[in-house]
Amino acid sequence: MTIEQVGHTGRVGGLAGPLAARGRAVAVISDETTLTYTDLALRVCARAAEYPSVATGRRMIGLIGGNTTDFLIDYLAAHEAGHAVLLLPPESAATRALVESWTPDVLAGAGQAIPASAHHTPPRHDLHPDLALLLSTSGSTGSPKLVRQSRRAVLSNAAAIAEYLRIVPADRAITTLPPHYCYGLSVIHSHLLAGASVVLNEDSVASHEFWERAGAHGVTTFAAVPHTVELLERVGLDRLDHLTRLRYLTQAGGRLAPEKVRTLAERLEARGAELVVMYGQTEATARMGYLPPQLARSRAGAIGVAIPGGAFRVDRPHGTDPDAPGELVYTGPNVMMGYARESADLSRGPELTELRTGDLARIAPDGLVEIVGRMGREAKIFGHRIDLGRVEAALADRGLDAWCVGEPDRLVVVTRHDTTAHDTTAHDTTAQDTTAHDTTA
Repeated sequence: MTIEQVGHTGRVGGLAGPLAARGRAVAVISDETTLTYTDLALRVCARAAEYPSVATGRRMIGLIGGNTTDFLIDYLAAHEAGHAVLLLPPESAATRALVESWTPDVLAGAGQAIPASAHHTPPRHDLHPDLALLLSTSGSTGSPKLVRQSRRAVLSNAAAIAEYLRIVPADRAITTLPPHYCYGLSVIHSHLLAGASVVLNEDSVASHEFWERAGAHGVTTFAAVPHTVELLERVGLDRLDHLTRLRYLTQAGGRLAPEKVRTLAERLEARGAELVVMYGQTEATARMGYLPPQLARSRAGAIGVAIPGGAFRVDRPHGTDPDAPGELVYTGPNVMMGYARESADLSRGPELTELRTGDLARIAPDGLVEIVGRMGREAKIFGHRIDLGRVEAALADRGLDAWCVGEPDRLVVVTRHDTTAHDTTAHDTTAQDTTAHDTTA
């Protein structure tokens, strides 16, 4: 299926028919079971019938994400039933903050029984008819702001990804990222849309279990963030040779150093596979750009070209040198409807036709986009968008007079030993100092 075939409209729900049409092709593989597309459609329909009827109003269904069969069925069933889904991280302070801020009508994700009261209690929110998916922004500053995504945005992005990655029914993707994170979710969307198979996995790429599972099921691809690449380097890139059907590896979720891109691309090419470096944000559902794999070694520092159906431009102040960097702006059907900061925002329709990414970029003579920095006082550290002003304010609340400087994958905090000292101490936060989970596109 190409992006043109997705179309420009579509009601929320109606997933079971297209799934069932795939028949006995394998859709989902887990340690417990293998589901054909027919099996998946039947289980999705059965679960959808357990959700409240949309005849009494659309609900916000809060789903705690996990790479499990129960979660996947709950997720697809909520859409099949016509509701809007709020994806939540596994139980944590962030989960509790999101639930307290947004009060979903139903909490699920592990196949648990839907409370009988949910069928009789009026919806807590007025949801716009186009609203299909709510994702927390990739910032890690504790803000409850959500990204509002339409069904059209989700489908168009999945179709574009399937098109440029040339996903076919014979492909099998193993999950390596959590599904509440848009990159991880996009792997599921694009492969199911293309009629391919998804191997559900919750183990790290550093574990023996991951490689055993991936090899046993003939995995053809998996997704990597920069931390994933670090883990691959630790266990040895020769592990990739055990995946005899591997076609390509995708990388996104933060900038990977050009020398690492080249090394990984060379390693993959030596065994007949490819590296596809990608660029995106939660606000664009997932993907906005990709680097054609044949350029991975020669143009390792670029993010590439826009995905099918999308377009990039660089906005510069009037009179600026045309070769100077400016803000990267993306246009495409996968741009979010807008943000939600309070319940009233959930009833709002599409408000954007383009996405101002906040990234400083230039378009090289060969047409490839290169990111050169961030706009304003924001840094991207291991995939997290960090507001430097908020970090300084949080430190000030703890009695620390501090200044923050952001660089690619590094946050430097400069603070005085005490209020009378004349010298300063700089703490450089690097990969060795953090165990942060990558949560951006």
